[in-house]
Amino acid sequence: MPDTDVPSILERLQSSTSGLTEEEAGRRRSRYGRNELKKTKKATPLKIFARQFLDFMLLLLIVAAIVSFLIGEHIDGFVITGFVIFNSVLGFVQEYRAERALEALKSMIAPQARVIRDGSEKMVDAAELVPGDLILLAAGDRVQADCIIVEGELRMDESMLTGESQIVNRSAAHTVHAGTIVTHGRGTCVVTETGMKTSFGRIAAMVQAEERETPLQKRLAQLAKYLGIGALTICIIVFITGIMRGILAGEMFLAAVSLAVAAVPEGLPAVVTITLALGVQRMVRKNAITRKLQAVETLGCATVICTDKTGTLTRNEMTVRKIYTDSTSIEVTGEGYAPFGEFRSEKEINKDSLRFLLQIGTLCNDSSLMQDGEGDWKILGDPTEGSLVVVAAKADIDRQELAGRYPRVSEVPFDSDRKYMTTIHSIHDNSTMEGSAYLACVKGALDSILGMCGHIYKDGEVVRMEASDLDAIQQTHQEMTTYALRVLALAYKPLDDIDEITEQRERDLVFAGLVGMIDPPRAGIKGAINTCKDAGITTIMITGDHKDTAGAIALDLGIIEPEHPEKIATGDDLDAGTGKDALVYARTSPAHKVRIISALQSQGEIVAMTGDGVNDAPALKMADIGVAMGVTGTDVAKEASDMVLADDNFVSIVRAVEEGRGIYDNIKKFLRFQLSTNVGAILLIFIGLLIGLPLPLAPLQILFINLLMDGPPALSLSMEPYHQTMNRPPRDPDEPIITKGMLKFIFGAGMVMFIGTILVFTYALQEYVLQEDSVEHARTLAFTTFVFFQLFNAFNCRSDRYPLTRIGVFSNRYLIGAVLLCALLQLCILYVPFLQLLFGTVPLVGVHDWIIVLSVSAMVFVIVEGYKIIRTHTRRTDD
Repeated sequence: MPDTDVPSILERLQSSTSGLTEEEAGRRRSRYGRNELKKTKKATPLKIFARQFLDFMLLLLIVAAIVSFLIGEHIDGFVITGFVIFNSVLGFVQEYRAERALEALKSMIAPQARVIRDGSEKMVDAAELVPGDLILLAAGDRVQADCIIVEGELRMDESMLTGESQIVNRSAAHTVHAGTIVTHGRGTCVVTETGMKTSFGRIAAMVQAEERETPLQKRLAQLAKYLGIGALTICIIVFITGIMRGILAGEMFLAAVSLAVAAVPEGLPAVVTITLALGVQRMVRKNAITRKLQAVETLGCATVICTDKTGTLTRNEMTVRKIYTDSTSIEVTGEGYAPFGEFRSEKEINKDSLRFLLQIGTLCNDSSLMQDGEGDWKILGDPTEGSLVVVAAKADIDRQELAGRYPRVSEVPFDSDRKYMTTIHSIHDNSTMEGSAYLACVKGALDSILGMCGHIYKDGEVVRMEASDLDAIQQTHQEMTTYALRVLALAYKPLDDIDEITEQRERDLVFAGLVGMIDPPRAGIKGAINTCKDAGITTIMITGDHKDTAGAIALDLGIIEPEHPEKIATGDDLDAGTGKDALVYARTSPAHKVRIISALQSQGEIVAMTGDGVNDAPALKMADIGVAMGVTGTDVAKEASDMVLADDNFVSIVRAVEEGRGIYDNIKKFLRFQLSTNVGAILLIFIGLLIGLPLPLAPLQILFINLLMDGPPALSLSMEPYHQTMNRPPRDPDEPIITKGMLKFIFGAGMVMFIGTILVFTYALQEYVLQEDSVEHARTLAFTTFVFFQLFNAFNCRSDRYPLTRIGVFSNRYLIGAVLLCALLQLCILYVPFLQLLFGTVPLVGVHDWIIVLSVSAMVFVIVEGYKIIRTHTRRTDD
C-alpha cells in the first residue's frame, strides 16, 4: 500500500518537484553523511608489516640469525637481521601497493544516479544523494537509496531484500528500496533514507566478502609451493653433503638456509598482484574498467568478440536522415544532436502530415534534448529516441509544450521480443483528435508494426491501407536499409477509453510513416577490426537492426566480405537452427545472445560479449568475458559484467585484449628471470659441493643474489613495453604458465650461469692458490660473475621471441635504471671496506679480473640473443 500522499511526502522532506538546490544538497550531505555503507576496517600498515614475519622463508632467516649469534658469528647475525628487516620492508611495500591498487580499482566503478537539482537533470555519484533529492529511475537501474515514487509506474525485482523472485508493481506514493532493481517502466522518486539508514543498510552483512585469488594467482602460489618443497629438499641434501665434507655445521646451516631463501620466489604472489592491478589501471586510462582481476587473464585468451553495433562500433549519435510519410520521401539535413536542419523533397511536403509524424515520435519517447554549459547539445536517454526528439526540434516542435498538451497516462515499454513501444496520452487539444479522449502512440520495427496497421494517414486524413500502400512502404524501407539506415515505423490510434489499449492495441493502428536514421562508425573501428584479424580474433556483430542495414554496416567495417553474404543471419535463422557460422546477426533479442555464446563455447571458443540492457545480463554472465557499456549500460548489465567500457567503444575492447596479453607476457618474463636464477644458484652450490669444492658463494652473498632476484630488475620486467602482442593467435587458457619453451630457457640460461660461474671459481682457486685469501678472492669473482649474469639475463628476459635490436635497447628505461643501480651496489660491496667485511669480499685485482667477470657473464646474453636472431632470421626465410 502507498505510504501516504505525494504532496505531504515532499512537504515532510522539504523538497519539491523541481528538486533540491546544489547548496541545499551540500548542507544535507553534511548533516546526513554520504550515501554509503560502512566499510569493514582494512588492515593497517602496521598489521601488513607484522604479517611479513609470518612468512616461512623469513622465519628461516630469523632462525639463521639467532644461530649466527649463538655460535659467535655476530657480523653474519647482524647482516642476516638486516636482510630480514629489508625483506620485510620490501614485502610490506609490495603488499601495501597491491592493496592500494585493488582499492583504487573498486573506486573506479562508482554507481551513478540521475537526479534533478536546481530544476534540471544531471548525473551524480550515488554517494552524493541526500534525503529530499529527486531521482529518475528507468528499466535496468539499481535503486541507490530508499525513496518514494512521486510520478510514474515501476515493476521491481526486490529479491535482493526479500528473497522472492516475483516481480512487484510500484506506483505513486509507494516505497522502493535501495538495492532493488527496476525491471520495467520509468518514474520520478524522492529520496527518504540514505547510507546505513536504508533498508539495505540495516540488514547488510557486516562481514566483507573475501577477495578471491585469480586462477593465475592460484597456479603461481601452487608453483611456489612445489618449488619450495623441491628447494628445501635440495638444501637439506646440501647441508648433509657439506657436513660429510667436513665443513663447519654453522657455516653449512647458514649456507643451506640462504640457498633455500634464494631458491623460492616468495615475492611472486605480491608481484603478480601488483602487475595485474597496475595493468588494470593502465586499462582504465584506455577506457576499459576491469571489475574482476581474473578477466585480465581471460582477455589474453579471447578468440571471439561478439559486439553490439549501436554505440560500440558506431558513435551512438543517431541522426535522422530520411523520413517517409504521406507517400513522400523526405531528406533531413544537420549533424549530431544540434536541433538545426532542413526538410527537403522532390515532391511537395505536406507539413501537417510531417508535423504529426514527428509529434508521435516525440510523444512515444523517454529521451530529452539539452544544451550543456559549453553550448554542446546532449541527449539524456536512448540515442535512437533522442534522434526523434532532435528531428522534431528541427521542425520547431517543443517537447515540453507537446507533453503539456498530451500528458502521458500509461505506457507499455519497449520489449525485445515484441520490438515496439506504446505510450498513451490524454488529449487536451481537441482540434487534433475530435471526439477522442486518448491517443496511443506506437513506434518500433516495421515487421512488428505493419501487421497491426489497418489504416494509413494520407493527404491529411485516415484511409484504409491498400496493397499499393504496403508495397510502397516496404520498398521505401528496403531503400533505407540499403543505405545502412536504422528504420523505425510510427503508428497511432485514437481511443475513447484507456482500457481499450489493453484489448485492441495490436489491431487496427493507423500507419503514420517511417523514420530512417544513421549512426556513423566510430573513428578507428576499421583498424581495430583488422587488428583483431591479425591477432586471430573473430569479430561478430549482433544488432536489432534489419538484415540489410546490418549487412551494409558490417561490409563497410570489414567484418564480412562481399563474396560471403551467407555470413549474415537473423534471429529467426537461429530459431530455425541455422546461421550458426554467421559473422553478423540481425533482428536479434538478448535471448539470441545466449544461444550464440553457447554455440561458440561448444566449439571451444573463448567469447567476449558486449551488452547494455537488463535482458543482456544472462549473456554477460555466460560469456567468458562480459563487457558492459559504461555510458548507456544499465546497473544490472554492469554488475553482471567482468569489464565496463567507459566510452562504449569497440576500440577499447581491442586495447584491453592487448593489455591482457601484455600483462600475462610480463608475468612470464618475471618468472623466466627468477627461475633461471634459481636453477643457476642451486646447481652452483649443489654441484660445487658434490665435486669437492669449497662453498662457491658465502651465505650473505646468496642473500644478496636473492635481493636482486626479487628486487629492481625483476620488478622492472613487469613494466616492459608490449611487443607485437596482437600479431599472434590467442593463447590456450589451459596452457601451463611454464611452457616447454620457457623450461628450455630457464634451464638453458641457468646452466650457462652455473657453468660460467663454477669455471670462474675453479680458475680463481688455482690462479690465486698462493694467496692467503685465495678462497675469498675466488668467491668474490664467482659472486660478481653470478650477479652480472643476472643483470645480463634480465635483458634476455625482455622478450622470448625478438632480439634486443628489434625491441629497442633503451625502450624499458626502468630496467636500464635497475641494472645500473644493482651494478653500483655490487661495486660498493667490492670496494667499500665496511661492506667487504660484511659480505666476505675482496677488491678485484685490476682490469684482469673485470675482463673475466664481464666476458664470462656476457655469454648468457650473447648465447640467448644469438639464438633469437637466428630463429627470427629462419622464421622470415620460411615465410
